[in-house]
Amino acid sequence: MIDANGYRLNVGIVLANDRGQVFLGKRINQNAWQFPQGGLDEQENLEATVYRELLEEVGLVHDKVEIIGHTRQWLKYKLPRKLIRSSSPLCIGQKQKWFLLQLRGEDADIHLTRSKKPEFDDWQWVNYWFPLSQVIHFKREVYRRALKELAPMFYGTSVKGVATKTLDNIMSERSSNY
Repeated sequence: MIDANGYRLNVGIVLANDRGQVFLGKRINQNAWQFPQGGLDEQENLEATVYRELLEEVGLVHDKVEIIGHTRQWLKYKLPRKLIRSSSPLCIGQKQKWFLLQLRGEDADIHLTRSKKPEFDDWQWVNYWFPLSQVIHFKREVYRRALKELAPMFYGTSVKGVATKTLDNIMSERSSNY
């Protein structure tokens, strides 16, 4: 879907493991690394898009991940002129909501070739901030803004994260005291 200003509505996915790393995929037949992302289909909500794109690009089914949070605002970038296709409607860039997901499965659950048209041909777990040095230049500012906003959730310092951890600690202390 392309909005009235020419931006394709899209989700970006930061997938974290339990070792404090994030998934970075290598675009097929290119030396370009990025997070999974993809456009909304007609009548599709954001969460459904996240799960569909995760299945298509990473091969993960929804019960192998948990959505931790997302950016409050849409983040957008313009495509360089040479990448803008003359099509109707004209797409000048991407407008994205970014989601932080926690892998609840294993590395072996990742299958880049599950889709008929794979997006990635390699992947790796990397330091949270490392993708900023790897992503193509015109996406870098959106990555910086998304990672900055999602960082408190990633590092477990968001209000919700702290409250959840505190509640979990209280419940485990109570059960161990009985």
